Amino acid sequence: MSEQNKQTYLWPVVFAFAIILAVVVVLAVMKRQPTEHVHHEHFPASLESPDENTIDANRPKMGLIDIIRTATTWQPAYTSWYGKSAPDFTLTDITGKQHKLSDCRGKDVMLVFWATWCRPCLMEIPHLIALQNIIERDNLPIAILAISNEPPALVKRFAAHQKINYPLLLNKADMPLPFNLVNAIPCSFFIDAEGKIKLATTGVLSLGTMKAILQAKQQ
Repeated sequence: MSEQNKQTYLWPVVFAFAIILAVVVVLAVMKRQPTEHVHHEHFPASLESPDENTIDANRPKMGLIDIIRTATTWQPAYTSWYGKSAPDFTLTDITGKQHKLSDCRGKDVMLVFWATWCRPCLMEIPHLIALQNIIERDNLPIAILAISNEPPALVKRFAAHQKINYPLLLNKADMPLPFNLVNAIPCSFFIDAEGKIKLATTGVLSLGTMKAILQAKQQ
């Protein structure tokens, strides 16, 4: 076979091989890419699953410093207010009932600032529901008060859909310091039975963390 005939014979083979190689490369690239664009938002790693466990009064209590050291999805906030009396306020909830903070004296209070559009806040809701179930079942001297500045109708519809069982207050008045400083949510203030601010947090709290803070020894 002449050199010219060899080249004429090899060209179809080379061309076919090139096509096969191109197809293999394209398929490999397509396999590695997602079929649709997914926007990944960065939220805390999975929280412990909320459950119906009791708050065990006989369990050794952690100190607040130890609890803060173990924080991964939240951080302490408004530290200059720790140990100070929480300023009083009166707000109306979505049912029309008024709530005065000072009326909770004698109870530990978890004051939660949140919004329906806040994804981290939504992650926290099942844990708050579970905590409220514990409070009601065991008749514990603890109160959860959640505050939103959104339209009442919106909050009411959202509460019904999510089956929220704790009071949802509507912020229609100027809040006193330090509550009017809140600029990141979810944000929680833990107020002890004497009406003093024990701890404030920003970020998502799990049921276990809520219980630990409520039971924590003062330091």
